[in-house]
Amino acid sequence: MGGTHTIEQTAGVTPGTWENGALIRVRELSRIYYQGEIEVHALRGTDLDIGEGEFTALAGPSGSGKTTLLNVIGALDRPTSGRVEVAGRDITGLDKGQAAEFRLNTVGFIFQAYNLVPVLSAYENAEFTLLLRGMSATERRALVEPLMERVGLVDMMHRKPHELSGGQQQRAAIVRALATSPRIVLADEPTANLDSETSGSLLDLMLELNAELGTTFVFSTHDPAVIERARRLVELLDGRVHRDSVSAVA
Repeated sequence: MGGTHTIEQTAGVTPGTWENGALIRVRELSRIYYQGEIEVHALRGTDLDIGEGEFTALAGPSGSGKTTLLNVIGALDRPTSGRVEVAGRDITGLDKGQAAEFRLNTVGFIFQAYNLVPVLSAYENAEFTLLLRGMSATERRALVEPLMERVGLVDMMHRKPHELSGGQQQRAAIVRALATSPRIVLADEPTANLDSETSGSLLDLMLELNAELGTTFVFSTHDPAVIERARRLVELLDGRVHRDSVSAVA
């Protein structure tokens, strides 16, 4: 579990020694949205490195840019300017097809609203990305069922989302995110709709999976429970990295 965050810096590239071997590298990243004729600067020249296997929380007030940053790293959104590299690949200018391929093969997503397909069972939701990869039913089962067992859903995996609690739906979403063995899992406010006990249980599960599988987890969050457990805390303010600290407790 995380603890007090130390080894701080207030801006620029991350603390530590990830500069040359970062899994995620963000440079001078800007994202401008337009509300009518008004420019909204969601990101303002952000620099950030995230290393392989990190368990990192992006925190900050609403409008600080954390969800935008997560979406750009996951190729769900394109920056106005700047550069993003993931596993040595420049993803900044990917077209729609390339971005879809990148997401399918490199990134798993966990969303606040779960984003499960309501007409599919928990198992069918979890195997969906594997189906898109062209895997056989046997191959899909070999990957999904052990994860369902791991998250405690094996007895409920054939239920539809409306037959599951919020915590169970988020467990199914975690399996879906991990089934493809992604290098990175991006989680956007994944505990926002859950009670504190369920949130804590799921976060501890993700910490265990992070340790066992070596998967890099990056969260955007307001949740103190996420911040407490994060091994690294990146605080954003007005679209920039304001403070960056590493936990003193593993």
